[in-house]
Amino acid sequence: MLTREQILQSDDLPRETVQVPEWGGEVQVRTMTGTDRDAFEASLIGKEGRLENVRARLVSLTLCDESGSRLFSDGDIAALGGKSAKALDRVFAVSQRLNGIGADQVDAAKND
Repeated sequence: MLTREQILQSDDLPRETVQVPEWGGEVQVRTMTGTDRDAFEASLIGKEGRLENVRARLVSLTLCDESGSRLFSDGDIAALGGKSAKALDRVFAVSQRLNGIGADQVDAAKND
């Protein structure tokens, strides 16, 4: 059986490098923490019951530096949403795959 220390010390946030030609280079995408996942799901529904800026929200939680720290804060979501849809889609797709998020999970969060 795993000990508390083994669990807390495990590196369980895999990362993947993604080429983003629209931005002129590559980025690191990581698996979200449990806290980040809860924040993402809680932030999906806007005031009028519509999904708002989903791509930028997920990308802001999963783009990271070489140490795995987030590159963007929640305050950057609107600015990130103003970037190329093609670039956001590319990073969003990897973020979805790494985090097990698909249309079913987004719809489930919307209906909660």
